Amino acid sequence: MAGLYFEEFEVGQVFRHAIRRTITEADNVLISTLTHNPAALHLDEEYCRTQTEFGQRIVNSCLTLSMMVGISVNDTTLGTTVANLGWDEVRFPAPLFHGDTIRVETEVLELRESRSRPANGIVVFEHRAFNQSDQMVGICKRTALMHRKPKT
Repeated sequence: MAGLYFEEFEVGQVFRHAIRRTITEADNVLISTLTHNPAALHLDEEYCRTQTEFGQRIVNSCLTLSMMVGISVNDTTLGTTVANLGWDEVRFPAPLFHGDTIRVETEVLELRESRSRPANGIVVFEHRAFNQSDQMVGICKRTALMHRKPKT
């Protein structure tokens, strides 16, 4: 099991995830079309070159969020989570572009017992994504309902 059980987390624990990912044009177009998001910011190179401050298409924020959380899963919650309870304070302080490579780090912010599910605990994570220049491109808090260690 790659993920950690509730009891194996500590507040302040930081994971610097080894997986990095270069974001491609195909990634961006696929998530934009899958989510029915026709925004020119993601799909129209000419529009972005001539009519935006970015000068090129920016990556759909749904992809940034998905990569930020997805990259963290193997080290934190793979096989040990019951469910995500919510994502809060999602921010994208800088754009992500085709060809950027992201890396992610995760910090455990809070641990608490589940009042309604004694076999589980609740972990609040903060995920932070950075581009290849170490500029933060995404940050969010994720609350996860986690399994406790099996009794042996």
